[in-house]
Order: sequence, then C-alpha cells, then structure tokens
Amino acid sequence: MYQEALAHEFTARNIPFVRELQLVVNYKGKPLECTYKADFICFESVLIELKALSACAGVEQAQVINYLKATGLERALLINFGRRSLEFKRFVLSNLRESAKSVDSGFE
Repeated sequence: MYQEALAHEFTARNIPFVRELQLVVNYKGKPLECTYKADFICFESVLIELKALSACAGVEQAQVINYLKATGLERALLINFGRRSLEFKRFVLSNLRESAKSVDSGFE
C-alpha cells in the first residue's frame, strides 16, 4: 500500500524511479548470486527503503547501511510509515565512512 502510494507521488512530481529493482550484491569486488530488491531507486542513485514499524531501531539502519555498501550506492532514505507521524532518516555513505574513521581513531 505505501509503496504504491509513494510511486503515485513520485510520478506526480516527475521524480524518476524504478520500483523493486533487483540489485547485484558484490563481495570483495565479485558479484554474488543473491540479489537485493530495493523498494525504490530514485534518480538512478538514491535507495529508498520503506518500513511500517512502531519504531525504527538500529537493525533497520544497519540494514540500509549494508545495502549501500553491497550495492555501491552512496545515498539512501529509510522511511517509516508505521508511526503516527512519518519518520525518515537520510544516509550518505561517504559521511558514514568519515564517521567510522573518527570512531576508529579513538581506539589507537
């Protein structure tokens, strides 16, 4: 239901998108047989992951980060329709890498 409604909104706003696109997952530079089906890819570069949960936790965020790493995309939105008000979180993989470096530097 939410996917279909969002597809209508993307169309109404002339946002280019592909729905449920099969993405190749790479491991150490080699494609795996398994694939990931993205809820949406917009502008050929932004992964959109939809949820309908009472609350998004670290598990859902980790899932999006793993999808970005596995697919080579750098930007994503995690959108949760399961709350009274819409929740969303934006991910930019290059920022995540910088954050990880700063965390790692604390362990030296």
